[in-house]
Amino acid sequence: MAKAAAKTTRSAKNVAKQKKKARRVIPKKKVTTTKGSTLAARTKVKKVAGKKRAAAKKK
Repeated sequence: MAKAAAKTTRSAKNVAKQKKKARRVIPKKKVTTTKGSTLAARTKVKKVAGKKRAAAKKK
């Protein structure tokens, strides 16, 4: 029978490396519009697009 793999512990060096990498990460842009192929998502996108179009026309 094969032995179950023991849970590995992170070394202090590895933790420090992960922290440095995390600090250098460029933050992702916040999603401004909902996307998806479901009926609800598509309706929402259509509504938002209409509101944006109306606002642009007002200016």
